[in-house]
Amino acid sequence: MIVHKIARLINPMPGFAVVRRVATALLTPLVFSYETGHFQASLRRRAVDKRGRPLPWYTYPAIDFLKHQDLSGKRILEWGAGQSTYWWAQRALSVLSFESDSEWYKRLRSDLPHNVTLLLVPENLVGIDRYLDGQYDLIIVDGFDRYKCAERSVELLARDGAVIVDNSEGYWGPSGQYPIIDLFRSLEFGRVDFYGFCPGVILPHCTSLFFRNSCFLLFNARPPVRSELDDNR
Repeated sequence: MIVHKIARLINPMPGFAVVRRVATALLTPLVFSYETGHFQASLRRRAVDKRGRPLPWYTYPAIDFLKHQDLSGKRILEWGAGQSTYWWAQRALSVLSFESDSEWYKRLRSDLPHNVTLLLVPENLVGIDRYLDGQYDLIIVDGFDRYKCAERSVELLARDGAVIVDNSEGYWGPSGQYPIIDLFRSLEFGRVDFYGFCPGVILPHCTSLFFRNSCFLLFNARPPVRSELDDNR
């Protein structure tokens, strides 16, 4: 809007259209980088928004979709902890996060919110059953053996819940095969792929959502809004 007004003042003649196109081409990537926090995330090497607050390392379209959901009464399970743990904790009732990297676990546990339970568990997931309690509304697969986590997620998922698989464009199996996708397809789950850039990452990726027809995310009554008007809630 500001660029539009300045361009009109400088050149109100027909040539304004050319100025506007050039300004749009040059400024749009800069505005995107600033507004999403991609600029800050790149410098900090950490997933943050433009105010330095934690973001999940998902694609921006996936983040925008999820942040507009009402998660205040939802239970979250994460296979792999990180910036997303803080982000989910701000929105959900509770977060259970499993982590296998002891150094990363030590860094995270020092300042976690009260509604987060972070547990250091082995890569093979042996012994985790004693920590699990019922079913979870959202389960995020972003670490460990992803196929094994996806299998466990099916039995732990609430009937109206959803599984989020980050970096889903990866094979996570034998070359040319997508066993996680095949698993959910065989169980008649739907899938939505959110393609786009991620915080501080130069190449686009994909974050996928797997769900049944009763998934609560499908019944959001809130109308679409521009992200900057609802800045990361």
